[in-house]
Amino acid sequence: MRPSGAASHLDLFQPSAPARETCLVVLLALIVSVIVPGSRPLDAQSFFEGKTVRIVVGFAAGGGFDTHARVLSRHIGRHIPGTPTIVVDNMPGAGSLIAANQLYRIAKPDGLTIGHFNGGLFLGQVLGQAGIEFDARKFELIGAIAKEDIACAMTKASGITSMEKWMAAKTPVKVGGVAPGASPDNAARVLKAALGLPVQVVSGYKGTAEIRLAAEGGEVSGACWGWDSMKTTWRRGLDEAAVVPVLQMVAKPFPDLASVPLAITFAKTDEARRLIQVGVHYTGAFARPFALPPGTPKERVQLLRRALQETLKDKAFLAEVEKTRVGLDPVTAEELDKMVAEVFTLDAALVAKLKDILYK
Repeated sequence: MRPSGAASHLDLFQPSAPARETCLVVLLALIVSVIVPGSRPLDAQSFFEGKTVRIVVGFAAGGGFDTHARVLSRHIGRHIPGTPTIVVDNMPGAGSLIAANQLYRIAKPDGLTIGHFNGGLFLGQVLGQAGIEFDARKFELIGAIAKEDIACAMTKASGITSMEKWMAAKTPVKVGGVAPGASPDNAARVLKAALGLPVQVVSGYKGTAEIRLAAEGGEVSGACWGWDSMKTTWRRGLDEAAVVPVLQMVAKPFPDLASVPLAITFAKTDEARRLIQVGVHYTGAFARPFALPPGTPKERVQLLRRALQETLKDKAFLAEVEKTRVGLDPVTAEELDKMVAEVFTLDAALVAKLKDILYK
C-alpha cells in the first residue's frame, strides 16, 4: 500500500480529465484537416480526381490563344494528380478583358478554372486602361507556353509587301485590331508613334482568326501579332505567298525571317527605341499567361504549375507541337511574377507617353 495522497508511477502517466479533452480536440483537428477540401497537400493531390478543369480563352476560336490552349488541354490532364478532364471554353470580348475580369471577380478560386488572356492588360492596368477590374499582382500565374514575339504581315493584294512600300504609302494602311491594350492594337499604335508609319488601326475584331478573314476579304491590309501564332494559323496564306511578312517587332530576328527588317532599326531617337522596347518587346514576354483566380489554394497552384512544366517535356505534347507548328517558347510562373511586378515600377514620364499613344 502506498501512503494516502502519494502517486504511483502509473498515476504519473494518466492524464487528467482536462488533458484528455485537449488531446481529443487535437486529434479531431488532425482528422478534419485531412478530410476538409483544400486543407492539406494530401487533399490537393486527390482534389482533381473526377473533376473538370476549364481553360477559359479570352478570344474567339481559331486564333493563336485558342490554338495554344487546345493543344495544351489535350496533354496537361495526364500530369495533374487525379487526371481531371480538361475542356476549353471561349469568352471573347474587349481584347480578352471580359475573360480576365471574369477570372478575377467571378470565377471560383478552386483550381478548376484557368484563364488564358492577353497579358498586355497587365501593362494596361499601369496605364489606367478603362474597364480593368483586376489587380494583376494578385492573379496566381501558372506559366506560359509561348511569348508574343510580334511580326507584321500584309496581304499581297494590299500592295504593302515590304517596309519600303509601307513607309511610302500615300494613305494610312489599315491593320486589324482587337481592342485597346491587345497586342495587335498596341503594336500598330507604337509603330505609328515611334516610326511615323502611316497606320490606321481598325479595331473590334474578336481575335486574330477574324482579322485574318478581314484581311483576306480586303477590309484591312494585314495586322501585327505573334509570329509563332501567325505562321501556324495563317499557314496557307504564307505558304502561297498571298501573305507577306514585312516587319519584325523583336530584339533579335526570327531564324525563318532573317531577311525581314526589325522595327527598332528604324527608330531615330532614344525615345522611339524605348517605346518599342517597353510597349512591344518587353510586354511580349508575359503576353500569353495561364492564370488562376486570386485566393486559389497554394497547394493546387503549385500542382498546376508543376503539371504545366511536366507537360512541356511530354513526348506526345512535343510531337503535337511539332506537327501543328505551334510556337513553343515557355515562361515559368516565377518569371512571369517578376516581369509583372517590374511593370509597376516604370517611370512616370514613360507611363504617360505610352498611355497617350495606346489609348487616345
